[in-house]
Amino acid sequence: MSIENLDSEWQRAAGIADLAEGEVIAASAGGQRIALYKVEGEVYATHDICTHEHAHLSEGYLDGCEIECPLHQGRFDIRTGKAMCRPVTQALPVYPVKIVGKDVFVMLGQAQ
Repeated sequence: MSIENLDSEWQRAAGIADLAEGEVIAASAGGQRIALYKVEGEVYATHDICTHEHAHLSEGYLDGCEIECPLHQGRFDIRTGKAMCRPVTQALPVYPVKIVGKDVFVMLGQAQ
């Protein structure tokens, strides 16, 4: 797939080289701050702000497919957005991801 074939809803978030295995980074797509994760070769994208308090998940601790909020240690599944433990109770928005060439694209309008 080429960039020309992407629907206009897809926004470039980062270069794939910016994202190391087992890490989370902050990125911006469509003027919105998101968190990007790479786990076992797969790339995932979520909203970067915890649903419990205003903390950046990109500054949290990634353990497998769970991100731990740096503020109160609530955890989310980065694949589904599901809140895994208190104090978080509200799911985290997750976004579809496509890798095109050397770039990571997300579809913000399709948050799950």
